[in-house]
Amino acid sequence: MRRGHAVGVLAVAAGLALVAVPELGAGAVLPPVGTALHPHGLLGALVRAAHGAWDIGVLRSAAAFAALGAALAIVVVLVCAERWRGPLVLAVTGLVALALLVPGVALQAGLRDATSPWLYDNDSTYEIELAGHVLRSGADPYGHDYGHSGLERFYPPSATRPPALDHLAYFPGTVAAGAAWTLLPSPLDDLRFLVLVATLGLLGAALMLPGPLALRLGAGLLLAANPLLVRGAWTGTADALCVLPLVLSFAAVHRRRWTAAAVLLAVAVLFKQFAVLAIPFVALAIWQAGGWAALRKPAAVGALVLGVGIAPFVLWSPTAFWADTVTYAASAYRVIGYGVAGFLVRAGVVSRNGAYPFLPIAAVTLGPVLVVLLLAQRRLREPWLPAAGFAVSVLVLVEVARVFQTSYLVYPLAGGIVAATIAVAGPALHVARNDQ
Repeated sequence: MRRGHAVGVLAVAAGLALVAVPELGAGAVLPPVGTALHPHGLLGALVRAAHGAWDIGVLRSAAAFAALGAALAIVVVLVCAERWRGPLVLAVTGLVALALLVPGVALQAGLRDATSPWLYDNDSTYEIELAGHVLRSGADPYGHDYGHSGLERFYPPSATRPPALDHLAYFPGTVAAGAAWTLLPSPLDDLRFLVLVATLGLLGAALMLPGPLALRLGAGLLLAANPLLVRGAWTGTADALCVLPLVLSFAAVHRRRWTAAAVLLAVAVLFKQFAVLAIPFVALAIWQAGGWAALRKPAAVGALVLGVGIAPFVLWSPTAFWADTVTYAASAYRVIGYGVAGFLVRAGVVSRNGAYPFLPIAAVTLGPVLVVLLLAQRRLREPWLPAAGFAVSVLVLVEVARVFQTSYLVYPLAGGIVAATIAVAGPALHVARNDQ
């Protein structure tokens, strides 16, 4: 690894750590004052070291020391031999990602284990774990009554029953992951440890992209240690479970592993519906490379994976599956966020709790954007266009959707990072060949 490349990766690592310091751990939902705390088990020592509280100083100190370590590594790179640069940068990259991601997840899980399962957690993570338990018991998690499971504690008392207690908005991949992960002993059965593993896995996924090692390591850091996924890890936002196979799918497309790309994309869709927008771009890339003959097998295998993941729940109860994942997910949430829906609420066009005309809005916004992006990909035939097309289209979808959650921004961010890496890798590989 060249000295300049090594310094660049370490600078990215230090920068991400510094950006994380001011906000790391902020916004946590804390239990009522006086909640009994009983630290024990694997994470008991960590809870005691944090004085039995959500100590953001621990998290931010870890990030600050990670930035300092990356800066000192730059000093070492300036004087060390070339053969040591690669291993040093690899080690520092991994340590910075661990410093940003692990303390928050471990402390939240330890505090939860020392109090009650519905404390130091969020309702979505908790419901996914509950759905996993329901599935393992042999019952249908969709349309299930979660009213006496502890989930009701996340919602304020009211005269009407919260709809979330009767619906599960998450796709089958997330439910299956919850069922498998909660088999682990406590406190490792906390779903956030699975999210942590998937987030760290993005470092390895980036290495499957083209380009010099320094470029791929920088991309891996941006994918795994960006503020959106760092926060998502300790809060339990499960987007990393979809982003990981999505990134691997784009990498497989670039490596001309068509069937692997289709399987990974199907897995991503089983976790989050956002991944559906990658299908036309991946399919077009395969068709451009080998025509219908090349597309036939990946399409069949991908459809089979999707069918195997979804069919059992559809056969179990088609009405419950549709009501939970489509009807409820599309209409039950309040209109929130910073996108088009929020502006329409402020303008008085729609009400915050009323119907929202998503399909007409998407037809005149997302539809034309998809057509233009696919035509551009067909004409230009650039290898970075599938990821770029997904990034732009999913950003448009997030902007016009009923709910604009800031965590959703990780999808266009990941697509943009992958597209930029592939785009930069082309000239970089050409230069490397000339140097040889």
